[in-house]
Amino acid sequence: MRHFGHIAPEVRQHLFHQEPCEFTADSPARLLSAALGATLYSPATRPRLADDIVKQTGRGVVSMVLCLEDSIGDEDVAEGEENLVRQFTDLAQRRVDLPLLFIRVRAPEQIPDLVRRLGPAVRLLSGFVLPKFTEERGIPFLEAVSAAEAASGHRLFAMPVLESPELLYRETRVETLEGIARAVDKYRDRVLALRLGVTDFCSSYGLRRAPDMTAWDVQIVASVIADVVNMLGRADGTGFTVTGPVWEYFRVQERMFKPQLRRSPFLEGQAEELREALIEHAMDGLLREITLDQANGLLGKTCIHPSHVLPVHALSVVSHEEFSDAQDILRPERGGGGVLRSQYTNKMNEVKPHRAWAERTLLRAEVFGVANEDIGFVELLAAGISG
Repeated sequence: MRHFGHIAPEVRQHLFHQEPCEFTADSPARLLSAALGATLYSPATRPRLADDIVKQTGRGVVSMVLCLEDSIGDEDVAEGEENLVRQFTDLAQRRVDLPLLFIRVRAPEQIPDLVRRLGPAVRLLSGFVLPKFTEERGIPFLEAVSAAEAASGHRLFAMPVLESPELLYRETRVETLEGIARAVDKYRDRVLALRLGVTDFCSSYGLRRAPDMTAWDVQIVASVIADVVNMLGRADGTGFTVTGPVWEYFRVQERMFKPQLRRSPFLEGQAEELREALIEHAMDGLLREITLDQANGLLGKTCIHPSHVLPVHALSVVSHEEFSDAQDILRPERGGGGVLRSQYTNKMNEVKPHRAWAERTLLRAEVFGVANEDIGFVELLAAGISG
């Protein structure tokens, strides 16, 4: 699989200075954690789930979560488990490309049970998403994933979801974060990424952000995300990939504030209709949130609607300017540090302080590609939609 792999090769050649790399479910964890991109959630009870997965793969999805937790009712869990086993068995008989597939469970005991019931089809499973993760609740989940891997002989990752009230409340936040840090560090080779459950955070205070607002505009939410990145997303080798929160909207009936998309990039790309469609479907708020996610150290995003996938991927592509700066900073002869003017002659690149940023940028460039000099977000999104 590869990002933008659903686009024709000649179109990719026009869009990219460096095309996204190919990867598989067996690729190194460091690469996969950066490559998750827009992770599309789907209820595990969908009767045509196998067909849905194949369809979304053809539209550019590279990671999916099949949910047995909040997206289905308590009375539907057994049916959801049975459906997952049927659908995985169906997929195992097809010769088709598939995304990275994860199952979101409710309880640790579901993990070994599902792996056993999947049988040979477990080879299609990349791991499990672990809800409401704290040290106390999370360790049994991580132990279950490890045991299931040992029993099946198949590599399985975990993606804890950070969404518990203890993490949100000020008086317990630091202690909770320290506990989470101990748990995920103990199982570092098992943890692919940490996910943020912002809807649960808002629930604790009876809040829900409007389509005109991003998660970063809700200060109580922004503060906990910042603390998660501060303690668990560091670039010193101790951190993990932390993914962006879900965007809940896909159509807006009425808006209070002006749209947040400038006209000029769309006029230059002769894509004014695309701009209007993005605004109509609340995508201007999503695009702003993705940009703020990236500025604050998040990579990838939880998605609940297929229309959100391409915007996440298009904004994850490394610009030619970013790529140029990162390469300059990491040149071997720059190992001693210093300051240099960028090749675009519009900024200062300071070698030592910008080194971690450059390393992360080149990893993102590997999985999402580098745009050609004259290619921006509008062209990438338009090509993805038409491709």
